[in-house]
Amino acid sequence: MAVQELYDTRPFGPDITAGMGVQLLVLEVLSRVGGLGTVGWFTGCLFAVATWGVLTVALRRTWTTSFGPANRVTLARTILVGGVTALVADSFARHTPVTVLIVFAAVALVLDAVDGQVARRTGTATPLGARFDMEVDAFLILVLCVHVAIPLGAWVLAIGLMRYAFVAASWVLPWLRGDLPHSMARKTVAALQGVVLVVAGTGILPRTSAACAVAVALGLLVWSFGRDVAWLWRTGGGEASAVGIGVPVLAGLRVTSRRAGPDR
Repeated sequence: MAVQELYDTRPFGPDITAGMGVQLLVLEVLSRVGGLGTVGWFTGCLFAVATWGVLTVALRRTWTTSFGPANRVTLARTILVGGVTALVADSFARHTPVTVLIVFAAVALVLDAVDGQVARRTGTATPLGARFDMEVDAFLILVLCVHVAIPLGAWVLAIGLMRYAFVAASWVLPWLRGDLPHSMARKTVAALQGVVLVVAGTGILPRTSAACAVAVALGLLVWSFGRDVAWLWRTGGGEASAVGIGVPVLAGLRVTSRRAGPDR
């Protein structure tokens, strides 16, 4: 009974509910100021509801005593990603303000360097926080790929889909779930994807130059994934990590003392 009471009274609801409310407020502002249409509004609302649902389930599966300042930063990033998602979805039906889209995406990418620092300095790092951060990054990259694919072609989607393909493959091949050693090259390649996609998405580069930049970023990503897959194959994957790439989104996480996990 005591365990059940702890589960039911943990103070997560206000943070998640407030995040969902801010997300809806952002969508309303985009609708009134930026001309966000029905498709974008619906997509943004769906994103907000999905985020609320996934976080609620994930938080109830952990023993964390508070949401934590780092997760609040990541939640703020999620709200920005929700705005980007709504604008990209709306771009298929009407003209959308690219400047707002790029600003939202750029700020979300910059804040990616903040939440981890906050977690470490406040001693509130958890595998859940690492996973939350990782999934927000991955989804933002995928949405940016959709935006850039409109002028450059569907091949750009390979950047955003590669990690999800890796996750799907790890469900069939358990050795892909192993812990990867820290790699600055991996971190650099991962960060480069967002920067290149944001620059390509601005439309300031000639189409050929943008395509070349994105192609180089894709090539580096293929190299990075290929190197990691080869390492996991040679080592047999080791013991599957509780926060490894192959674990389904935000599921079954345990709390540790650091904001850890693979760099993807």
